[in-house]
Amino acid sequence: MSIYAIGDIQGCFDELLQLLDTISFNEHTDQLWFAGDLVNRGPKSLETLRFIKSLGDSAVTVLGNHDLHLLAASCAPKIAHKKDSLLPILEAPDSDELIDWLRHRPLFHFNEDFCLIHAGLPPQWDFKKTKKMALLAEQALQGPKYEAFLKQMYGNKPNIWSSDLKRVDKLRFIINCFTRMRYCDVNGRLDFVHSGPIGSQPKSLMPWFDVPKRKSADMRIIFGHWSALGYYEGPNCYAIDTGCLWGGQLTALKLGEQVQRFSIDCPEAKKPRKNNLAVTG
Repeated sequence: MSIYAIGDIQGCFDELLQLLDTISFNEHTDQLWFAGDLVNRGPKSLETLRFIKSLGDSAVTVLGNHDLHLLAASCAPKIAHKKDSLLPILEAPDSDELIDWLRHRPLFHFNEDFCLIHAGLPPQWDFKKTKKMALLAEQALQGPKYEAFLKQMYGNKPNIWSSDLKRVDKLRFIINCFTRMRYCDVNGRLDFVHSGPIGSQPKSLMPWFDVPKRKSADMRIIFGHWSALGYYEGPNCYAIDTGCLWGGQLTALKLGEQVQRFSIDCPEAKKPRKNNLAVTG
């Protein structure tokens, strides 16, 4: 079985199909790992969601910030922004089924060789802690009080890890790490202002994967979310959001001892613009 990890799609369904044709994906023998942000801003979020759901065990996806935004909008439609492209999903006859499926996707996926997240990890978390924190938030998302949780997840505080955080604050921090994190300081204090390429940030900040003595440094981590970073391959980390939505590329990595990269150009997608600072950024 071949495993391919694919970067942020954000509703660019036609480009996804083109990429799958490029890698000769076989749903009976291969598996796809999606790095989150399946939906929003692109033209075909509904088609994307339906297709990936239809793949069953041949597809694994972790949740991204745009996926969580869809879940929140399904509970409180006023949360959706005017520029969102989520309305077709919310008004679809199979909306409840799609939302329930998405709500039960993980924040963290792994096998013996690779780990998959959407955004980042704080330097205090090792593999065991990462699994525990992901499970805690997943239980909140999948539990009977998930609507209340989704309404409380927005916010930039707390921005640094502490085991003493209250439950709501802890869950918000967990969500922000897994789905929004890019830069932080040497202590792991999250920054939600800067999202540009490496070198554009203040000297006090660094990419989360460059923090000295990061406890997850021994994990081979694949992540998306950071389109301004583009494709990046560093020690035990692979960034695969290559800006399909913004006219860049859609990227797949064939996972193995030697990682192989496949990308297609997406010239018809949107032009770049600044990410906003909310959970939907």
